[in-house]
Amino acid sequence: MNQLLVSKFLLLGLSRQPQQQQPLFLLFLFMYLATVLRNLLIILAIGTESRLHTPMYFLCNLSFVDVCFSSTTVPKVLANHILRSQAISFFGCLTQLYFLCVFADMDNFLLAVMAYDRFVAICHPLYYTTKMTCQLCIGLVTGLWVIANLNGLLYTLITARLSFCADNAIPHFFCDVIPLLKLSCSDTHLNEMMILSEGALIMVTLFVCILASYIQITCAVLRAPSTRGRWKAFSTCGSHLAVVCLFYGTIISLYFNSSSSHSSGKDMAAAVMYTVVTPMLNPFIYSLRNKDIKGALRKVVTRKSLSTQ
Repeated sequence: MNQLLVSKFLLLGLSRQPQQQQPLFLLFLFMYLATVLRNLLIILAIGTESRLHTPMYFLCNLSFVDVCFSSTTVPKVLANHILRSQAISFFGCLTQLYFLCVFADMDNFLLAVMAYDRFVAICHPLYYTTKMTCQLCIGLVTGLWVIANLNGLLYTLITARLSFCADNAIPHFFCDVIPLLKLSCSDTHLNEMMILSEGALIMVTLFVCILASYIQITCAVLRAPSTRGRWKAFSTCGSHLAVVCLFYGTIISLYFNSSSSHSSGKDMAAAVMYTVVTPMLNPFIYSLRNKDIKGALRKVVTRKSLSTQ
């Protein structure tokens, strides 16, 4: 039986040092605004350029997910700083955990799907339009959204069954599953097994698929006669892999290590990297270096400037 005795939690934030809180607030505000602005510009550019709808469909979804992913955690951090409050209700904590799981899963899924999309485009260019059809893209993303929501609901429900008896202070800036498990006064064995089995299975499978796609892309690029084309492809794939390794590396170090290896400082740094930094980098790495996206953005800016004259 759930013996819940706490109705709210206290998010202790990134730092308990008063002199560090204002700089951290400004840093988070800047990164959040940069994330939202860049991703919304990409969504606008793809939405207004009809020829980009299908080939950039996954990028558009990634931009939407990145905005939602950052919005799950950062606005609460900023609001707590402004209101001088650390409180979050039990229901609000579970809601934050649910959406965090959903958008983290969607980021994982989309990175894997985009790697496969690049594999088909580079290794089988003649079959790209027949393989990656509009119907397939929509069906694939719809299915991934369903799986992500079911997975998020599963994690939320097994966390809701836990008992929290006394301590309600979370040494974190959002309601993450690891700090909640540490606070619980009930048996968390099922939760830990779910993270290490179902969670690890998804992460490892997706990471292997991404690596396999980029290995095939690398082999295809090495066969290209143009040195300039090879360098451009390696540059693009290298930046993609860098973001993928950053995203997966921080998540793996955070959720799939033994409990004894966890420390609040390292966990917080890893959480900042995958919830704030990666969504901010994704638009530049995946989209703003793409000439079609840059061309569409220029058209959007030109239309805006002409309409204001």
